[in-house]
Amino acid sequence: MILVAIVAELLEEYTAMVTRVLEQVFSEAPFPRRVRFLILRNLPFASPPRRALRLSPA
Repeated sequence: MILVAIVAELLEEYTAMVTRVLEQVFSEAPFPRRVRFLILRNLPFASPPRRALRLSPA
């Protein structure tokens, strides 16, 4: 059982690392914006989409 837990933890860390690499590759890839959005949105462990801050005029 302990071995299964260790392997699961390693797979989770590996998946998170691969996801970060794929996020960088696809964010700069020459795909149309919509295709890049769909790819990045469907990655497991993907970070939430960054939203631009909108400041109201004072």
